[in-house]
Amino acid sequence: MPSRTYKGQNPVKSNLLWESKVRPDERNPYQNEWNDLVDAIRNDKPYNETERGVQASLVTSLGRMAAHTGQEITYDDILNCDHEMAPGLDKLTMDSPAPLQAGPDGKYPVPQPGKLKDREY
Repeated sequence: MPSRTYKGQNPVKSNLLWESKVRPDERNPYQNEWNDLVDAIRNDKPYNETERGVQASLVTSLGRMAAHTGQEITYDDILNCDHEMAPGLDKLTMDSPAPLQAGPDGKYPVPQPGKLKDREY
């Protein structure tokens, strides 16, 4: 299954800007992952996607911090960042109030890119 880039939000052929080349042996990436897992189980081979999963999650936090602060954030910056994006999350229960509360005006805080550079809100 090839990767594609479209202009705009409508993924139709007329909006196609770029498409990766497909090798004859290339399959759907989800099927490839499933095949690798089943092969590892059947052949008693190690299979661990933890590092890749952690890196993907870290990169999403990097993007969030860059968008919310208006700064360029590097991989090392986010890896060593002391900002807690969800303070008190370890104490959250089903009965806890929502982590983000509206202000006295009834509005929720929003990021202020370029103004707040060390935190989201």
